[in-house]
Amino acid sequence: MSTKTGTIARAENVGSLLRPAALLDAMRDRQQGSITADQLRALQDTAVREALELQESVGLDLVTDGEMRRESWVLSGFILDCFDPVAGPRSYPPSIAQTKDDAGTFSVVTRRLVPPTGRDLDDGYTFLRENTDARIKFTLPAPSYHRRFWSDTHSTGAYGSCEEFLTDVRDWIGGVAKRLAESGCDYIQLDAPNYGSLCDPAIRDYHASLGHDLDAQLAFDAELDSSVFDGLTGVTRAIHLCRGNLPGGQWFSSGGYAPIAAGLFPALRVDVMLMEFDSDRAGDFGPLAHVADGTTVVLGLLTTKNDVVEEEKDIVARIHAATEVKPLDELALSTQCGFASVAGGNPATFAAQRAKLETVVRIARQVWG
Repeated sequence: MSTKTGTIARAENVGSLLRPAALLDAMRDRQQGSITADQLRALQDTAVREALELQESVGLDLVTDGEMRRESWVLSGFILDCFDPVAGPRSYPPSIAQTKDDAGTFSVVTRRLVPPTGRDLDDGYTFLRENTDARIKFTLPAPSYHRRFWSDTHSTGAYGSCEEFLTDVRDWIGGVAKRLAESGCDYIQLDAPNYGSLCDPAIRDYHASLGHDLDAQLAFDAELDSSVFDGLTGVTRAIHLCRGNLPGGQWFSSGGYAPIAAGLFPALRVDVMLMEFDSDRAGDFGPLAHVADGTTVVLGLLTTKNDVVEEEKDIVARIHAATEVKPLDELALSTQCGFASVAGGNPATFAAQRAKLETVVRIARQVWG
C-alpha cells in the first residue's frame, strides 16, 4: 500500500520518547540482578501505556511504544549473540572521532548470525494493539545500519564479506517485519543513521582511504533495506535517514544530504522518508528533488536535542520553503529524531517533549488541515 493524500500521517513522532525515572531505575536494577524480568516487564508496560496516552492526547496521527522496552533504539547488539568487543578504529564509523586508534571499544561481528530466541525486535506489539485504538507505527533498525558492526580486519572469519553478513541481517529483520504485518501493523519504519554519516565529507574521505566504494555501498544498501518490505501488503513502508542522536544532545555527522541524494533517494522503494532538517548542519531542501514522485517526505524540523520549543511561524515558513522542491501534498512534519535513542535520553524535559509534539500537531493541522 502506497500512502495517498488523505491517509498520509501529517503529524508524526519519529519513535522514542523520554523514559520515566522509575523505568530507568528498573533497567539498572535488572542489570544488577536486584529485580526479576517480570518486575521490569510490569514497569515497561506502565511506561508504554503512558507513552500511548501522551501521543493520543496531543493528537499525533501515529503512535509508537516510545521504545520503552529497548536499551537502545537499535537493540540488535543486546539480543544477537554474534558480536565481541574490539578496540581501535572502526571500519564503518558513525563519526570521524571513531576512526582513531584510541576510539575505544565497539561491538564487532565475529560469529555467524543466529536469530534470537525469546525476545526479538517485535517484542511488545501485541501489547500495543491491545492498549490503543490509534494507528501504530513500529520501528526497526535498518539492515544497512549493521555495517557499523563490521570490521574489515576482525569479521572476515565469520563471513566472506560485509554484504554477506548484511544479507543475513536482512533475512532476520525481514522476518520480523513479516510477523508485524501479519499481526496487523500497517506502518513499519526502518531507522538508518548510517546514511547520514555518509553526508559528512570527513567520513567520506576516511572511507576512500580504506578503499571502500561508497557508490556501490549505497546501491547495495538501498536494495537491501527496500527488500525488507518485499511481499508485504497493506503496509506503509518508511525509512528514517537519521544523523545520530545521543545523550547530551550529541550528533554524529554534519553536512547536507546532497552527497547521497542522487544515488540513494530514487533507489529506496519506500512510501515515506523521514529526514532531519533541524539545524544548519543538515543542509538545505535541494536534495528533495531526488526523492521519487509520490514518496512522502516527513520534515524533521523540531529538534529533540534541547528544551527550546521552536516558533511555529518559523516552522511553517520552512515547510513552505520545502514546497519549492517537493509538493505540499507530499510533505509531512515531525520532530528531527526520537527523544531517547538510548536509555538516558536527550537533554529535554518531559514538558518540552509534550510541547514539541503539540507544536507538530498544531502546525500539521494548520498547514494540511
